[in-house]
Amino acid sequence: MHKAGFVNIVGKPNAGKSTLLNQLMGEKLAIVTQKAQTTRHRIFGIYNEDDLQIVFSDTPGVLDPKYGLQEKMMDFVKDSLQDADVFLFIVDVTDKAEPSEFLIDKLNKIPVPVLLLLNKVDQTTQEGLEKLVADWHNRIPKAEILPISALNAFNTDIILPKLKSLLPENPPYYDKDQYTDKPERFFVNEAIREKILLNYDKEIPYSVEVVTEQFKEKEGIIFIDSIIYVERDTQKGIIIGHKGEAIKKVGTEARLDLEKFFAKKVHLNLFVKVKKDWRKNDRDLKNFGYR
Repeated sequence: MHKAGFVNIVGKPNAGKSTLLNQLMGEKLAIVTQKAQTTRHRIFGIYNEDDLQIVFSDTPGVLDPKYGLQEKMMDFVKDSLQDADVFLFIVDVTDKAEPSEFLIDKLNKIPVPVLLLLNKVDQTTQEGLEKLVADWHNRIPKAEILPISALNAFNTDIILPKLKSLLPENPPYYDKDQYTDKPERFFVNEAIREKILLNYDKEIPYSVEVVTEQFKEKEGIIFIDSIIYVERDTQKGIIIGHKGEAIKKVGTEARLDLEKFFAKKVHLNLFVKVKKDWRKNDRDLKNFGYR
């Protein structure tokens, strides 16, 4: 008997979706930062055992879109709400804002199991946790509620066995040696974008898109040329920094991560170009992979 299915991870921005994906996969597939809207695309992580395949889907956080890019990000979320065998709904227990009524409504109507994961429980009290469990049981009565800490791997070990019990009997959807649906260049782009999120403030990280134009391996070394696109000339200057120091730091940090990811030596060249207001331009968004 072989089980296989799609498990979609949903929640608000910064709830810990990507951290959980990486924890369950045992490998860093999704970039993680403290900034909201770190995840822009839908990423599949394919977990395999001899008699099991789980296709995890990490999605952008649910938000009220303000411009074209955010609208495309929400399209990825809406797609993910239509094709799962099980949902992992992650709630940040430290989030004092109102919960997403959009997600609550969708998850109550969808006829598949929901595991509601109360994340970051190390940052609350037992009394506070009990109140949250009661509140969420009222909001989504069918959900099984589990307290976890994705960052500290608390209680995450019980998630895979629970998913295995809930998934249907199916042959694998992907080859057993495949662990993601994304090509190598995608992970290069994301590694660079993660370092930009970590090293720059305010609007800069959200105005950036990365495109890898060359990915070529020769004699055990991967040669990569990537372009960092920004929306304005002033942003280009900030990305480059005084005497190129800022972009050099991004390149060094990204290269070290990529060498670990690919287990090979990497030669990384970064270039910065301006593509005015790309976040609001449908053609640019489509070219960048936001259908």
